[in-house]
Amino acid sequence: MIPYSVNIKLAARTLTGTLNLQNKTAVDWGWQGLIAQGCHSSILIIDPKTSQTIQVLERHKANVVKVKWSRENYHHSLSSPYSLRLASADSAGKIIVWDVVSGTAHCEIQEHSKPIQDMDWLWTQDASRDLLLAIHPPNYIVLWNGDTGTKLWKKSYAENILSFSFDPFDPSNLALLTSEGIVFISDFSHSKPPGSGGKKVYIASPHASPAHTKPVPAALPAPTGAKKALNKVKVLITNEKPTAEAVTLNADCLQLSYLPSKRNHMLLLYPREILILDLEVSQTVGVVAIERSGVPFIQVIPCAQRDALFCLHENGCITLRVSWQSCADSGQLNPEQSVQELVYDLRSQCDAIRVTKTVRPYRMVICPVNENNAALTVSDGRVMLWELKAHVSNSGLSPLYAPVAFCGSPLGQNQKKIQDLSLNTMIGQSLVSGADPPPPSLQQEVQLKFLLTGLLSGLPLPPFALRMCPPLTTKNINHYQPLLAVGTSNGSVLVYNLTSGLLHKDLSVHSCEVKGIEWVSLTSFLSFATSTPNNAGLVRNELQHVDLPTGRCFAFRGEQGNDEPAIEMMKVSHLKQYLVVVFRDKPLELWDVRTGTLLREMAKNFPTVTALEWSPSHNLKSLKKKQLLAREAMARYTTLSDTEQSSVESSVISLLQDAESKSEGGGQAISAREHFVFTDTDGQVYHITVEGNTVKDGARIPPDGSMGSIACIAWKGDTLVLGDVDGNLNFWDLKARLSRGIPTHRGWVKKIRFAPGKGNQKLLVMYTDGAEVWDTKEVNMVSSLRIGRNVNYRILDIDWCTSDKVVLASEDGCIRVLEMAMKSASYRMDEQDLTDPVWCPYLLLPRAALTLKAFLLLQPWSGTFTMDITQVYVSALNGSHINPLDDMKSVLLDPELNLLQRCLLVSRLFGDESDLQFWTVAAHYLQSFAQARHLSVPVPEGQTPAEGTQATPQGHLDIYHDTLCESFYFQRFQLERVHLQEVKRSSYEHTKKCADQLLLLGQTDRAVQLLLETSADNPSYYCDSLKACLVTTITSSGPSQSTIKLVATNMIANGKLAEGVQLLCLIDKAADACRYLQTYGEWNRAAWLAKVRLNPAESSDVLKRWAEHLCSPQVNQKSKAILVLLSLGCFHKVGEMLQSMRYFDRAALFIEACLKYGVMEANDSTNILSKSRHHTVWLC
Repeated sequence: MIPYSVNIKLAARTLTGTLNLQNKTAVDWGWQGLIAQGCHSSILIIDPKTSQTIQVLERHKANVVKVKWSRENYHHSLSSPYSLRLASADSAGKIIVWDVVSGTAHCEIQEHSKPIQDMDWLWTQDASRDLLLAIHPPNYIVLWNGDTGTKLWKKSYAENILSFSFDPFDPSNLALLTSEGIVFISDFSHSKPPGSGGKKVYIASPHASPAHTKPVPAALPAPTGAKKALNKVKVLITNEKPTAEAVTLNADCLQLSYLPSKRNHMLLLYPREILILDLEVSQTVGVVAIERSGVPFIQVIPCAQRDALFCLHENGCITLRVSWQSCADSGQLNPEQSVQELVYDLRSQCDAIRVTKTVRPYRMVICPVNENNAALTVSDGRVMLWELKAHVSNSGLSPLYAPVAFCGSPLGQNQKKIQDLSLNTMIGQSLVSGADPPPPSLQQEVQLKFLLTGLLSGLPLPPFALRMCPPLTTKNINHYQPLLAVGTSNGSVLVYNLTSGLLHKDLSVHSCEVKGIEWVSLTSFLSFATSTPNNAGLVRNELQHVDLPTGRCFAFRGEQGNDEPAIEMMKVSHLKQYLVVVFRDKPLELWDVRTGTLLREMAKNFPTVTALEWSPSHNLKSLKKKQLLAREAMARYTTLSDTEQSSVESSVISLLQDAESKSEGGGQAISAREHFVFTDTDGQVYHITVEGNTVKDGARIPPDGSMGSIACIAWKGDTLVLGDVDGNLNFWDLKARLSRGIPTHRGWVKKIRFAPGKGNQKLLVMYTDGAEVWDTKEVNMVSSLRIGRNVNYRILDIDWCTSDKVVLASEDGCIRVLEMAMKSASYRMDEQDLTDPVWCPYLLLPRAALTLKAFLLLQPWSGTFTMDITQVYVSALNGSHINPLDDMKSVLLDPELNLLQRCLLVSRLFGDESDLQFWTVAAHYLQSFAQARHLSVPVPEGQTPAEGTQATPQGHLDIYHDTLCESFYFQRFQLERVHLQEVKRSSYEHTKKCADQLLLLGQTDRAVQLLLETSADNPSYYCDSLKACLVTTITSSGPSQSTIKLVATNMIANGKLAEGVQLLCLIDKAADACRYLQTYGEWNRAAWLAKVRLNPAESSDVLKRWAEHLCSPQVNQKSKAILVLLSLGCFHKVGEMLQSMRYFDRAALFIEACLKYGVMEANDSTNILSKSRHHTVWLC
């Protein structure tokens, strides 16, 4: 027989309910794979894979308004381990940085007492991974050290700041959404506050001038309906003084966010449209508008892996929109001959929710690692978990293609893969002008759909009635479950298993608010509810008996209950034999619980009951002993002969018969004698004895003059405690016949309950303003909870759940299981007993997490991979830590899974942002250079392979990698972008910027056309005309080039850098232009120009200088420098840098991959670098 074990140690926890309106924006999904959500003053930590709440953090006194997980954009080691850090901010201005595993606070930050408007961790973590930026109302931004709570700097602005957004491509750029417009900061730094007030821009409608209003070609029909609406909502960003219209437009702006999918693009969200802005020309290049009958937007989250938008609508529907751009030939001189529009097609949508006055969608978050999972928080406390799925199908008009690859490498013939691993494996890259589509063998047409994969439900609205099931004993240990019954305001009874904190049963029992619950066994309970009184003050009473295993309910009092005084309380006797039902203006009723029969309805002159309690003493043991002796005697009597029987005295026979009759037929339970006490309105104590159907009146004790009206009674052992409406507690020692009164000065004693357990004399007391725990042996208070002092919520009901833990229902809609000290419900997550195993390496000790990662990446001691973790001797690791990976075990054990695929997969499993970025770029360029070498195309180190040699499954690196992409693809993307800017231009400023960009891109003919469009009344007409002539007549002769170069140099020296660079580009001196840009600190602009204008050798020189600059101490972005060197194929240099930065694990794996792909020769230097790959585990 398998031994059965019961976990009797319950963790402190919080069962949460409906959200406060201030919690609306308090939700975040971190790289760690967990969701944090604010609920009143608590923070829930949710595992989205198993739909479990695995931690509740409680320290805030006010409602939580923001939560943010720390970023994981750094190399992890023993000194910088995987850790669960979360920042939370409340409406009183306090910020707490948490160690989520232990449930403790790293630090607390307080600057002002107003709600924090916004906050976020800095995403560049080479210098420090502890920096947190926060908006303190009305107009301050403050940079904090989130580890120590130190303020690094503070900066104020002229307008009230509503929110901010970091530029994901440049850490020095920050955009603030203010009450009047947008402020762009271009000198953001962790070392000092921004020097200026930033560049202020305002949102306004365009005023098209005749010179820039393009007529609709006759061949095209006039725009109507939705198309006309799209034209109306086009807006631009202007530096002009804001008009009333501009202010109105800005007031409607719900959200501002940089696009992480492409550089220098921003998103503005309005209730009925989303505007995509190109910040280089400060104008709208795309609009997502809702039809008149459509549901307005609440929120939008732009994706990084693809140019796609997750949109949340007011009906709770989540939609996914994926961009595509109509492709015009990049060589076309007049882009207006083709339709140029940035369109976001609706590709999938989930079901809406039923929206009511109290049920509204609040916020949506998406998984930052894979971007194919979304979570929706609803005001009633629900969290809906949606997963995006792709299925092969012909979608018709605008097909969507998925790459046939896995983790950045071509899919082997028999290779196993994880379906729908991430968004970029589900949706292929969008094509750019002139690019050839991938062959059909490398892509397949798909459709997307949302699937609801998880749902977390909260408690309904308070009030609640609590009752814990009977306590654990040696007799019930084999089948005991710690169940808590919660009666709700809507008539249902929720039964929670407190071991896991999960809902065990949801029973619809009553039609009105549940007032009380009493358990009659481990698997059944009685509950009562009362309706709203009618004009006569009478109600409908509902008293139901519920059997948990079957869910069967029946009316315990039968047809009784209509139009009678309300039930005030019910009490079940200690042995669960009898039930007393107390009414407001009606004598009490006494019932037999086992048979469901009414034993006695008291007379009309019966005193009014104010408090009642059953005694724990009874005669069951003596009855059972008598019954056993009687049966033994009866057995002996039946074996006697007739003569012997006749000699037995008649008194013995009568004794046997009496014992048998007490057993009620032998097969029935014994009716033991039990008694209860109650008090009347005068404070007199009555004693009643019940045995079978016999009810006897006992002694009466006169009222105590020091006590007011008795409100409640508790009885355990020889101790009887009475509480009154004035806050007095009276402790009676029945054995010593002593009483002691204690005035608590807390007001009305609402409820008192003794703790379970033999000899445990702790008493839980509930007042209107809180609760206390008393030790009745010593008659002193153990702990106290008071509104305004310890907590900010009112207690509604109390009970004990174990001998040392209490459970409290509170007005904020939560139920808390607390230690006897009643401090915090936070606990150590690694000590919790979860129903489903959770995959989260962040919960492990640092050494164990890093060992597990190494084990999944490389097993050099074996020819084949294994998932037997016992081969690694680390005490903190066992099979339970790897069991959650069962669904992908076949992929991890697949011999066709190559090293690069494994590194990418493990970086996703660990939510390691730095690893994922490194291996994505490394995998692409390792395969790219290996393919070039295989085709015998000589590629010097430091130069990217030629266009024709690109044979990786995705063809090129995604554009969100920006200047790390191949030059040919980057250049085509920029040409397409400037053509779109050209079509959307609506002013002379826009036209000028487009012409400048075209000149830098080498598109001189089109640039000349734009320069000649300048109207004669424009002050720049003469300059633009001369510039057009210059561009047209430039020759490659020596004297003209020398003159232009001299002029360009003088212009640069005199502060006209952009104009000088343009002139250098006109005479094909872009390499010199890049050097000047770098000299003047325009490193990003120099890299951009090198990518679009220089040949591979020259471009490589520029980018290498940029990498050196990134490594300098004042910049300290070595991680970015490594990515730049990877894109150049400088693999030896990358290996050396990884080793010098002490990234030994990454260096070993990288060298191993380089040797396998043949892009690096095995020699002394590579052997030194890769020595650690021969070790079982590296933990540096």
